[in-house]
Amino acid sequence: MTAGGRPADPAETEKGGVRTALAGLTTRGRSFLAAGIAAAICAYVLGQSDLLRVGLLLAVLPLVCATVLFRTRYRVAGSRRLSPGRVPAGSEARVHLRMDNVSRLPTGLLMLQDRVPYVLGPRPRFVLDRVEAGGRREVSYRVRSDLRGRYPLGPLQLRLTDPFGMCELTRSFSTYDTLTVIPRVEALPAVRLTGEAKGYGDGRNRSLALAGEDDVIPRGYRHGDDLRRVHWRSTARYGELMVRREEQPQRARCTVLLDTRGAGFRGAGPDSAFEWAVSGTASTLVHMLERGFSVRLLTDTGASVPGEGSDGFAGASQESADAAGLMMDTLAVVDHSDGAGLSRAYDVLRGGNEGLLIAFLGDLAEDQAAVVAKMRRRSGAAVAFVLDSTAWAQGQGALPSGAGDARVQMLREAGWTALVVPPGAGFADLWRQADHARTSAGPAPVAGTTTGGWA
Repeated sequence: MTAGGRPADPAETEKGGVRTALAGLTTRGRSFLAAGIAAAICAYVLGQSDLLRVGLLLAVLPLVCATVLFRTRYRVAGSRRLSPGRVPAGSEARVHLRMDNVSRLPTGLLMLQDRVPYVLGPRPRFVLDRVEAGGRREVSYRVRSDLRGRYPLGPLQLRLTDPFGMCELTRSFSTYDTLTVIPRVEALPAVRLTGEAKGYGDGRNRSLALAGEDDVIPRGYRHGDDLRRVHWRSTARYGELMVRREEQPQRARCTVLLDTRGAGFRGAGPDSAFEWAVSGTASTLVHMLERGFSVRLLTDTGASVPGEGSDGFAGASQESADAAGLMMDTLAVVDHSDGAGLSRAYDVLRGGNEGLLIAFLGDLAEDQAAVVAKMRRRSGAAVAFVLDSTAWAQGQGALPSGAGDARVQMLREAGWTALVVPPGAGFADLWRQADHARTSAGPAPVAGTTTGGWA
C-alpha cells in the first residue's frame, strides 16, 4: 500500500503570508524580536545610536529568517508503505516513510511527523538532515493495536526550520493510508467435520453438509460409455443416443452465524465476550476455507459480506485468500447491532439447505432460542457456541452463571451441538469438545452432553 504526494503550496495573499510567517516564530525568534524592540526603545529614550543598531539587528534577524523560510518552496515528494496492510489484533505493523527531494536545491533541516490515531501509539517524529538535490531519506516506525478496526494513517507533515532556529513552518501532504486491524485468528485442529467427503463421482457418499442439486443434464454417447447409463427419455427427445453424466458435483457448504446484538453481550474491550465471538468467527471462517468448504458469513441482521455469492465464498481455490481477506475486513469493523432478535438471520437461512451451520451466540431469551432451534431444520448439522455474558463480565475464572442453561438445553433438544463458552476459554479446545460431543455418548468435558451432532 503506497501513498504519495507533494506538500500543497497555499495560494495566500501577501497579508496572509506575513501572518503565517510570524505565527511560525519559535520561542527563540520571539525572544530575539522582543529584545530588539526593547533595545530600540531604550536607544531612543537614552539617545544611544549604537544600542539602536543592536536592537535593529536583533529584531530584523527573526523577521528575515521567517520571510526567507516562508518564500522557500521545497519540492519534496513523500510516500508511505505499510507492511503488512492487514494485521491481527495485538500484532505489530511497520510503516515505512520515504522522502525524495525532487528539486535542484538542497533542503534545510526537516522535521517529519506522521499522524496516527491514539490507539496505535504515540505520534512518530523524525529529524532529517539536509537532503541533497535528488536525494532520498527513509525512516520507519511501528504501530500496534489490541482493538480491531480500520485506522487512518496520515496525512504526513513536514516541519521546516531555518538554520538559526528562529522560525518553524508546517506543510502537510494530502494523502493518507488505512491500516486494517483484523480479529485474532486461532489455528484449529483437524476434526471429522461433516462434509469432508466432497468432490465428484457416484461412489461418494452424500453428507448432510453437502448441498447442491444433482447434475442430470445428459450428454451425447461416446465410444466406451456403459449402455446402462443411457438416458432413454433424452434419447427419444433428441433423436440420438444420450447418456447420464457419470460425475455429479457436490459442494460442502458452511454458514457461520455471528450474533451481534448489543443486548446479547456485556462489557467491552479486547477480553470481552463479543470480541471472543468475533475472533472465533474469524478462526472458523479461515479454517473452513482451508478445508475446501464454500463458506458464508451471516450476522443476526441478515447481512453478509459484500461481494459474496449466494453459495458463499468457495474454498480451496485461487480466490480463497481474497475471500478470507474480504471476510476479515468485514469482521474488523463489525459492531453491535440494535436488533433484538435473530429472525432476520432465520429468514435468510430458511431459503434452502445450508449444509453445516456454526453459530456464535450471546445471551438468548426464550423466543430467541426458539428461533435458533428452528434454524437446525435448514442445516445438515449445527454447532452453537453460547457465551454467558454474565460470567464474562466477572472476568476470567468465573463460573458459569447458569442463566442460559434452559436455552442451551432447548438447542440440544432441537439437534444442535451446543456448548457454553466459559470466560477466557481457548477456542481450539472448544473445537475439539464439539467433535467429542458428536462422537461420544457420554458427557463432554465442560460443555456437557448433547443430542445434536456434527453428522
